[in-house]
Formats: sequence, C-alpha cells, structure tokens
Amino acid sequence: MKTELKTILENVRDGKISVDDAVLALKKEPFEDIGYAKIDLHRKVRQGMPEVIYGAGKTPQQICGIAERMKNSGQKTVLITRLSKEAAQIVSGQFEMLYHEEARIGIIGQIPEPSGIGKIVVVTAGTSDIPVAEEAALTAEAHGNEVIRLYDVGVAGIHRLMAHLDTIMTASVIIAIAGMEGALASVVGGLSDCPVIAVPTSVGYGASFEGLSALLAMLNSCASGVSTVNIDNGFGAGYLAGIINHMEAK
Repeated sequence: MKTELKTILENVRDGKISVDDAVLALKKEPFEDIGYAKIDLHRKVRQGMPEVIYGAGKTPQQICGIAERMKNSGQKTVLITRLSKEAAQIVSGQFEMLYHEEARIGIIGQIPEPSGIGKIVVVTAGTSDIPVAEEAALTAEAHGNEVIRLYDVGVAGIHRLMAHLDTIMTASVIIAIAGMEGALASVVGGLSDCPVIAVPTSVGYGASFEGLSALLAMLNSCASGVSTVNIDNGFGAGYLAGIINHMEAK
C-alpha cells in the first residue's frame, strides 16, 4: 500500500495523472476483501495508526491470512490482541512473532522507535490489574510510544503512588487502571496536568459486579481531565493514549 501510494504521488508530481485522478485512485481500493475479512489498508493514511487484528473469535488460519496481507501491503508492525496461547503457537509457526501471554498480545515485526511528544505512564491499583495494563502498554509501544509502568500503587497504600510523583507530573498521558472501587483514576487525575485515561477492570469481589462498580466510579470522577474506556479495555486505552501522545508531532 505504501509503495502504491508513493507511485500515485510521484505520477502527480511528474504530471502523468491529474490531482482528481489521483484522488479517485486513492478512493477506489481502501480495503482488501479476502472473503472472511475486509482489511483496512488505508487506516494508517487516514488515522496515522494501522489496522489491528482482534484475535478472539478468529481461527489461527484467518489471523495468519490477515497478517500476511497486512505485511504484504507494507505494514511493518502487526498487532494482534486477545490472542490465545493455542492460536499464538500456530501463528508463530508462520511468522516471527513476540507473544505476551499475560496480555494476550502478539506482535509481528519490530516495535518502532518512540516518536511521540512525551511519555505514556501506565499505572495500576494492584498486581491483579497487570494483564489489562500490559495490553495497554504493549499497544502503546507498538504504535511508537515510550511507556513507563507503575504497578501496584493503588489507594489501599497511597504512599506507594506518592513515591512516584515526579513520573506522574511529567507524563504526557496517563492510563490509570483499577478494579474494586476504581478510586485510583480520580487520585491520579487530581495530581497530574495531562489527560488521564481510566480503565476499569473486572477485578474485585461480588459487589464490584465484574468491573461495573469501577466503571461507574470512573465515569463519575470528580477530577477534571479524566476520560473512561470500557471494562478491561486495555487496548482502547493504549491506542487512545498513543493518538494523544502524537498530536503535536502530527
């Protein structure tokens, strides 16, 4: 896709095609239809971030087929989320892939050098939140961001968080991840001067309702500048943080 785009732009420069013809050419094939999937090859052109494969519900063969088309189109890093260990073993037989079992993330190709304007800080309330945190952190890293991890610094021992105030206060974006009552996001939001993305997790006892309690608490945060993604959606938080961290560069 990158080579094709370059050729079209060179043809416009050399006067071989008109601007209108170039626009038409770019609109004609924005995706590749391979039957079981329509791969969005224009996503990086439109949004600055390429297509990502959601692994859950797909067969390993389907994942391999999609990844192959993405690699052939010039995509250097292919991110696969919610990838089971069993599927990862099969995909790894066809591609050189780094698999993170805890986060259920597979990365084909090299993680790019950081190109964002600052650092993304991923903070968790507890150790049990780390799988979601790693999904967020790896997603951000796969999209060219420097990530700092601060794990197990929740409000049950808030002095642990206070020991890292310099890191919190110099972040470009913060992802605050917590289950239970979800209080960490409000505390972090009250200490920082950057956007805070809150991620409720399904960690907690019965009345936490598998993350619903934390979700509602984060949505009702009294700290300004806190936004919230869905329960256990580390990918969504990492992706959004990456966009924010690249705004000035864009």
